[in-house]
Amino acid sequence: MEDTLLLVGSLSNDLMRVANLTQRGSSKAALRFLQEAKRWSRPLQKQDVASYILNIAKDISNREDDISIESAEQYLMYSILLQNYALHSK
Repeated sequence: MEDTLLLVGSLSNDLMRVANLTQRGSSKAALRFLQEAKRWSRPLQKQDVASYILNIAKDISNREDDISIESAEQYLMYSILLQNYALHSK
């Protein structure tokens, strides 16, 4: 379970960074953190997690390098959902 929480928390942090950096106009840095988020989302898909967490991980893994303002809002929402899951699934 601790490995799963590490994956969820790391994905949450990176998605938050992507959202914040995109909003600030730092697209190069946002793109780098999106790549890191994809790195966390792949092993998360193999974990025993709630279905909505699995759907988030699949969505992140399948995304192109999309760092638009619209996608940043979705990344922010995903980050909060993942953070809540990590905090309350113990």
